[in-house]
Amino acid sequence: MGRPVLLTVDDDPAVSRAIARDLRRRYGEEYQVVRAASGPDALDALRELKLRGGRVAAILADYRMPRMSGVDFLEQAMDLFPRARRALLTAYSDTDAAIAAINVVDVDYYLLKPWEPPEEKLYPVVDALVEAWQAAGEPEVTEVKVVGHRWSAPSYAMRDFLARNQVPYRWYGADDPEGRRLLDAAGMGEDAVPLVVTPDGTPLAAPTTAQVAGAVGLATAPAADFYDLLIIGGGPAGLGAAVYGASEGLRTVLVERLAVGGQAGQSSRIENYLGFPDGVSGDQLTDRARRQAAKFGAEILSARDVTDLQVRGSARAIRFADGSEVAAHTVLLATGVSYRPLDAPGVAELTGRGVYYGSAATEAPACAGEDVYIVGGANSAGQAAVFFSRHAARVTLLVRGDSLARSMSHYLIEQLAALPNVYARTGTVVTGAHGDQRLEAISVRDADGTCETLKAGHLFVFIGAQPPTGWLCPQVRRDEQGFVCTGADLLVEGHRPPGWTLPRDPYHLETSVPGVFAAGDVRAGSVKRVASAVGEGAMAVSLVHRYLETT
Repeated sequence: MGRPVLLTVDDDPAVSRAIARDLRRRYGEEYQVVRAASGPDALDALRELKLRGGRVAAILADYRMPRMSGVDFLEQAMDLFPRARRALLTAYSDTDAAIAAINVVDVDYYLLKPWEPPEEKLYPVVDALVEAWQAAGEPEVTEVKVVGHRWSAPSYAMRDFLARNQVPYRWYGADDPEGRRLLDAAGMGEDAVPLVVTPDGTPLAAPTTAQVAGAVGLATAPAADFYDLLIIGGGPAGLGAAVYGASEGLRTVLVERLAVGGQAGQSSRIENYLGFPDGVSGDQLTDRARRQAAKFGAEILSARDVTDLQVRGSARAIRFADGSEVAAHTVLLATGVSYRPLDAPGVAELTGRGVYYGSAATEAPACAGEDVYIVGGANSAGQAAVFFSRHAARVTLLVRGDSLARSMSHYLIEQLAALPNVYARTGTVVTGAHGDQRLEAISVRDADGTCETLKAGHLFVFIGAQPPTGWLCPQVRRDEQGFVCTGADLLVEGHRPPGWTLPRDPYHLETSVPGVFAAGDVRAGSVKRVASAVGEGAMAVSLVHRYLETT
């Protein structure tokens, strides 16, 4: 892998050369010193290092640079190398601003320029940075290998699972020479795909996501048998609760079935979330929240299906699909919602083979120069249209309603109108999907009854959502659509729900089972927005504290 990198960023050539010279003098044998003249150049260098599997031990960035400030640069660098230690180079007049930045972007140190003599003013700081990086134990970034068929639903599901969990992998077609060599080396045929080869060379034939999660280092088993707060679901509400619960001293574990982030994590761009005027991808927001929760000590378990919830005295226990259990004083249901299936002939058979639910970002390169169809007229569909417009020749929104304004935010409608290769076809429904090995065409019907068959290789579906709550015990009351009822909605003519044993009404986010709460999209009557889900997750923690204090 080569030596770890010490990266310096300064737009002053003399300063850049001087700090690189001093760093090489002290650390050149163990570390590679890389210097960049601007934030954008440094980000390009970091991206290249990431693609090559390199490691970055520390980054020293000038606070005041014309194209991108050191604070802005470090904030973006954190997304690429979150374990790298960070320091700001600053003049004396900028000291106060540099100190403030320590809290904004988690900067470890600031260094005053000039740093002469380096033995007193530079090396002790860099020593501390590299020692902290070494203590964190940054692992080698070795790639998982996946061998599969391009138009295979299980192969697509495996690629999607790895991508959403930010596990680096390399894809090989089963009919490509290297793919065949990997299958031969594993002693397996094409019926074993998807074949996953772990970094240590272990081949897994058609594995489950839980098997892969364990093999690539994702946590799948709880470290304890009992917790204060057990969160089911890793979307914005669950992550928000994990951050606030763990930071306030609650023994917290979050259980996620597929990948943290939920539907928000699949969003290509969230532009109406507070504090991100230029927007943020769902993937970036999710990764930051996950790191933040882990920083405070929350456990995050991946690829675990929850199949049952039971009340055992003061404890609430959940059962996993493999029969194992874990219990807690309180449970937060934050499972979000799943995409509603498109009910049309051929769609189910071609799902994962040209028909996809959600934005399926792994498919973006394959859409280059192609016509892409998106079913739906809400924000998620609009965000996907903006994203795929950068790759596809033409993106067509197929909208059942007569106007986008009925279900899509105004800012998104304006964005779509400005894109020359995006079109909205209102009053249109998909009546069928056609193809042998993959999607080749779709049938649509307009409001006036006109039917048409369109050539199509990619269809992305965003037609509403349904709560995955069928596994819940009957004691947890749900509405007609399956959303979990909470708080005042549980009271009927002033009477508390049947079986309620406490001498008080349910708290605002509490379900019909005391000590079991719900937050985010899964809750009946919730506002379906990322910000409100995060807020409900935080609110749920305050109610958990109140519950624990009074029981």
